[in-house]
Amino acid sequence: MAPSNHPDHAAQQSWPDLSGRLVEAAGRRHHILPVRVYFEDTDFSGLVYHASYVRWCERGRSDFLRLLGNDHRELIQGGSREPAAFVVRRMKLEFHKPARIDDVLEVRTSIKQIGAAHLVLEQSITREGTPIFEAEVTVVLVSLSGKPMRIVHALRAAFGATSSHP
Repeated sequence: MAPSNHPDHAAQQSWPDLSGRLVEAAGRRHHILPVRVYFEDTDFSGLVYHASYVRWCERGRSDFLRLLGNDHRELIQGGSREPAAFVVRRMKLEFHKPARIDDVLEVRTSIKQIGAAHLVLEQSITREGTPIFEAEVTVVLVSLSGKPMRIVHALRAAFGATSSHP
């Protein structure tokens, strides 16, 4: 991919894992985002609050799409077409084991399927390689007026070998 003109590009060069990293494995591209558990992520019992996993997955999806060339600002501003954004349509969540304060976790994101206007993403949160949370998330590209929009060829091309088509 060509260097980005995005304002955060310089920050990403000096903080290489700020947006995580893309990794190729077994013919698929996936994204890894490191996350540390802080006190604010936990509930009264000292375990990670369930909504924290959802928030970390959102960051993983956003950074994965950003590193693949999906400029969220350009989508919302419209660029060469109607303003749009990816919105969550469906989430399937599976909680396996709890995480605790100071744990270092990895959010892994990959594309399972690309449709005309939607993506199905597989996500897992691991601790030292052990899955503690899994999600399957369907996002839809919609115009700001709420209508589904086709995912453009350039964005599909950026996904490359990351998915299978329906």
